[in-house]
Amino acid sequence: MYKYIYISLILAVVSLVGCESDLKNVSDPSVYSTSNYPASISDLNSILASCYSNLRGEGLFGFHFLPKALSNCTHTANASYGGDLSWNEMANTNLSVTNQYSTEAYTNLYIGVKNCNVTLAGADFYMAHYGTAADQQNVNYIKGQAYFLRAYYYFNLECLFGESYITPTTGSDVMGVPLYRSVPTTLDSTQVARASARDVWNLIISDLQQSATLLKGKTWTGTDEGRISEWAAKGLLGKAYVFTQDWANAKTTLLDVIQNSGKTLMPFSIYSDMFDGNSANEFNNESLFELNVDGNSFGDYGVYGNTPNATTINGLIWPAWALGADGTEGSAMANGYGNETVHDKNVLRFGYNIGYYNLVNNPNFDSSQPASYKNPKLIMDPAYRQEALAVRANKTCDPRLFVNCVQPWIDTVKPDGVTDYPAAKPSVYANQYATYGFSFRKYSPVNFNENADGPADTWNYLLLRMADVYLLYAEACMNSSDNATALEYLNKVKRRAYGYPINAASPIDYVSLTDKTSAINDPVLGNNPLYYERFAELFNEGHWWYDVCRWRIGSSEAAYYGTALNLTGPINWQDSKSYVWPIPLTELNSNSKIKQNPGY
Repeated sequence: MYKYIYISLILAVVSLVGCESDLKNVSDPSVYSTSNYPASISDLNSILASCYSNLRGEGLFGFHFLPKALSNCTHTANASYGGDLSWNEMANTNLSVTNQYSTEAYTNLYIGVKNCNVTLAGADFYMAHYGTAADQQNVNYIKGQAYFLRAYYYFNLECLFGESYITPTTGSDVMGVPLYRSVPTTLDSTQVARASARDVWNLIISDLQQSATLLKGKTWTGTDEGRISEWAAKGLLGKAYVFTQDWANAKTTLLDVIQNSGKTLMPFSIYSDMFDGNSANEFNNESLFELNVDGNSFGDYGVYGNTPNATTINGLIWPAWALGADGTEGSAMANGYGNETVHDKNVLRFGYNIGYYNLVNNPNFDSSQPASYKNPKLIMDPAYRQEALAVRANKTCDPRLFVNCVQPWIDTVKPDGVTDYPAAKPSVYANQYATYGFSFRKYSPVNFNENADGPADTWNYLLLRMADVYLLYAEACMNSSDNATALEYLNKVKRRAYGYPINAASPIDYVSLTDKTSAINDPVLGNNPLYYERFAELFNEGHWWYDVCRWRIGSSEAAYYGTALNLTGPINWQDSKSYVWPIPLTELNSNSKIKQNPGY
């Protein structure tokens, strides 16, 4: 659903504003006119399409939000490109008010809010002027989707730009983000002060409750499979309760999703290939909210091509790397731009404990033939290779490392979309023995080259899935003195990762909520299964920044990672400001009632 529909806000506005050739009769452009539109359910669905497609815009999941913003501020990725000040600021977790990527996120999230408000207004107009009683159910379904998406946009806005997270007894004196419950109709009505954080979360929760009610019992099939469901609304509602520490409502809501949605964790055999573009795994039984991506726009340059907001090009930035055609790491090839690789410290966090590899002379090198990826002069030390393969076979480190990452010389990459090359260290690490040099597998072009074939991603993005729900439920149980249930749901997620049945005790189970995890020499995650499981399970899916900020572990995260390739010194984390992104300068200049976050 909505792979090919990308109606922008401007088109929606044009559709809603009447036109006259006589300039005297042109309507005030700051006022929406709904004199004859929308006049059908099809019209309403066209407006609704912009609420979905906006998620795939350049400033959100279409390109910049994940690889340039979230992956850098969490140090999931290490950016080898240092020529972008805003990118460097993200890695340094010290943003300016003109930072491109925080500004884009703020702007595009509010465009999403506006699109949803246009849809809700259009639904009311349609029923008042054209709709019949027989239309009401379909209109309710459209409104249910719009309420969910408005809540989703505000959820992200508040987590990124709200002054701080709140509890059930706080938040009324903390600045949230500006609230627009309807489309502004005058310039003055665009001048909105920041609501309290409590009011923002109340709107998010109310919208999700309405969404779940309006979508109750609706099952989408066929080309509509990607639409929002009741269970997506309840899943995000449970997450909102966890993020506001309303543990009682979180437990009730999340348990409802677990017991009644019909959703569960997929087997490891499917999970391990769930993020790589295999269309057979789209909209599977673990997915609650999935960003549908058109992976067929080869030659169309993704969001910059002829079908903007239909596809994504995140993989252009964090692709897998292949050994050079001449058989050397120095000429390693990226299946995209290759601006980012996995931060080496993450390899340790997954429990990979056999150290770095060396290159040695290839005993099978054929000197009568040119050196090539099939005939390299140097290879990974065979003894190390056997040890590395044993790590996988015996699962002595977290198997999710290899779901998320490509390991040099062990895995293979197809730089031409056909031929298997040995994976290689990214060129920035070439011939540096004291590095692991893993690159991305999750949401990364491993089996095709985005430079050559598109560039465009071929995979859907899972924005809310059952593993997240299980871990949120564990957190709610843990914070309401139900430690046994919390431990069981942490173990369900871990069991799946190790290939065990999720509902039966296994040899790898945690025995306490402070049990040792896979993370090596990690003072924060090393003995915290909840923190570790959210890190390992949801790695590179855009969730970790929110967890870091709501748990306030930013200082320890900065100390753990130390620095980044695109920085010249240690990460400049500041508790007084770094947990919150700044309100953009463009908003400060255009909204006279807005106030900046502390520290900026």
